[in-house]
Amino acid sequence: MAAERLADELSRGLDAPICLTWELTYGCNLSCVHCLSSSGLRDPEELTTSEALGFVDGLAAMQVFYVNIGGGEPTLRPDFCEIVEYAVSRKVGVKFSTNGTTMTPSRARRFAQMGYLDIQISLDGASPSSNDPVRGAGTFAAALRAMERLAEAGFASFKVSVVVTRHNAGELAQLLALVGRFGAELRLTRLRPSGRGAASWHELRPTAEQLAGVHAFLVAHPQVLTGDSFFHLGPLGEQPLAGLNLCGAGRVVCLVDPIGDVYACPFVMHPEFKAGSIRQAGGFGAVWRESELFTGLRKPSPAGACNACGSYGACHGGCMAAKFFTGLPLDGPDPECVLGHGERALARLGAGGSSARRLPVHGGRGHGKPGRPVPVAFGSLGASLTR
Repeated sequence: MAAERLADELSRGLDAPICLTWELTYGCNLSCVHCLSSSGLRDPEELTTSEALGFVDGLAAMQVFYVNIGGGEPTLRPDFCEIVEYAVSRKVGVKFSTNGTTMTPSRARRFAQMGYLDIQISLDGASPSSNDPVRGAGTFAAALRAMERLAEAGFASFKVSVVVTRHNAGELAQLLALVGRFGAELRLTRLRPSGRGAASWHELRPTAEQLAGVHAFLVAHPQVLTGDSFFHLGPLGEQPLAGLNLCGAGRVVCLVDPIGDVYACPFVMHPEFKAGSIRQAGGFGAVWRESELFTGLRKPSPAGACNACGSYGACHGGCMAAKFFTGLPLDGPDPECVLGHGERALARLGAGGSSARRLPVHGGRGHGKPGRPVPVAFGSLGASLTR
């Protein structure tokens, strides 16, 4: 009951986000087929170093607990370490995601000396055969090399983040053992159909049987982190998975993109979910407190099509991003609803001639055009996707 009361209170929003996702750059040296932000090239209007440090000052004033820095590959920015060290000095915790390709021994030692810092290495398979078709040739080896260097530098308990797909859903135990070799923690996250993931979602998304297996794995291994990615699986068990099990968009989380635009959901960088810009008067604080979008999201909302479902209390209708980019109404079922309501809704949508929404290339501004193509080929599937 205490958890339910907390979730209810958080759904009405807080004075500041618990954590904030900051896409520091769209620049990336990879071109992963499921990339949420279709990253590739840096945007010429990225926040300057001065603007970035000023943004950190604003977060410190609001007493934001920590910021998730991502991209793109954030370590490609020449001022990356300066920004991270400044945030830590202002008592704003930092967790940054990296593909590991830039993790030199000296950088690993530098990061190990910082306090209030966490690092997340991206890996999408327990071997090159499951990882590299999604992330690119040689990326499995690069990620392991980064893990080795962090472990050798004494960086304790870094994270390894895995996007669960139908090609690695059977490898979760292997992945847990693999990260354990380096004293790291495993974090699983959900594949969402945004960015380049919109084109690869139907091929990569786990089957219903695999999702049931993911749920069983998480129940059996409560030490595995999820960031509340799988609350749509709640109806599979008598007890909800660990976490808040609600959509925190605009309530307790949000996203700031490389040019300072603020979005309600870290997975929906779309004009319909843009709340403002940190470059406008009042900065981020004004957007968080006064945005009409955020204010609306914090109001109680009806269950819509899920109202008659006895499991609504367990999943709260699922993920807003997954619904939005598959063309389903936001008050409808999650496309991966474990009771099958989402699949039926998608079938009706297709029968009616409707199509999924596709994410513009970063608001139509030309941000982050895809880099070199990465083929996707899994054995007999023989598929090849180039973005």
